[in-house]
Amino acid sequence: MTRVWLRWLPAVLAPVALAAAALAGSYQAGAATSLPHKTAAELIAMIGRADVHALSGTLQQSSDLGLPQLPSVGPTASQGPASVMELLSGSHTARVYMDGPAKARFQVMDMLAERDVVRDGNDLWLYNSADNSAAHMTMPAEPARSAAPHATPTPGVTTPDVVAQHFLATVGPTTDVTVGDGTTVAGRTAYQLVIKPRSTGTLVDSVTIAVDSASGLPLGVDVRARGQAAAAFSLAFTDVSLSAPDAALFSFTPPRGAAVEQMATPQLRSLPGKTGQPKATAARPTITGTGWDAVMGLPAGTVPNDVRSAPMLAQLTQPVAGGRALTTSLATVLMLDDGRVFAGMVPLERLQAAAAAK
Repeated sequence: MTRVWLRWLPAVLAPVALAAAALAGSYQAGAATSLPHKTAAELIAMIGRADVHALSGTLQQSSDLGLPQLPSVGPTASQGPASVMELLSGSHTARVYMDGPAKARFQVMDMLAERDVVRDGNDLWLYNSADNSAAHMTMPAEPARSAAPHATPTPGVTTPDVVAQHFLATVGPTTDVTVGDGTTVAGRTAYQLVIKPRSTGTLVDSVTIAVDSASGLPLGVDVRARGQAAAAFSLAFTDVSLSAPDAALFSFTPPRGAAVEQMATPQLRSLPGKTGQPKATAARPTITGTGWDAVMGLPAGTVPNDVRSAPMLAQLTQPVAGGRALTTSLATVLMLDDGRVFAGMVPLERLQAAAAAK
């Protein structure tokens, strides 16, 4: 990850900083409502069949992950990588517009500034009004032979559907899935799908997904941490329209005087040792355990030195035997002095045991 990417992390990670990392609040559901009976399996199938290609709406995200407060230095405090942590605490509002898999606009509304991610086909723009800076990159081209309806995902465009899919992937023998009371979210009636880990080894207590009763689109996700009274994370629409937005929203021209950088096409799947080596010897993440207790291990060199040595990281982490650890109410990251990194929705002791076994 280069310094350029460090500066743009707040926009690219948006309000959730990638659902697979430190996730988990309480979406503002309306009064209970009566809906036709559906089983949990029927609701999961309904989400899978959801065919919503266009939408626009306002998202509200709130987090209480137990992260330490970083010092504020005035209006520019929200710039730079420190604002990733800002987005993982408190409440934030974003506007999202989508029309098909390759047209998207995501606007994170800060108190004194706005950050935008705008995609039109393979063109991706990032803009931060706080310092009037912009960056442009070309998304990877879609294979000509591919008949799949989904284009390469747009970095930074995180919706309840994206977060819901992450947790639905964990559903299996280690999970209890039930249906809660009907409710309303963003003025639309919704079912509530409740996912609860059977394991006591995970930090996650439960995940509730509000599923639009008409379309099957997830309208909100609420994740609660074990042993924490306050909700840990939520992301939900406060208003939403399933009609196509104005096409002009997906075009972007940098404002006058903006500092513009051309960024290299991101190689999101590349890892050290992959280029020029046989596939069998390529360095890849390892997974220890299954389900909610799973631990992901990253080989040495995956996290660049400039990230590991960032002063912000020292403020957010604590020293532990052999390295440093970032602990939140829902996820833990262990960064070892030898360069390896372990992460999971589990306590620190679980990561240390996985590291010792390698």
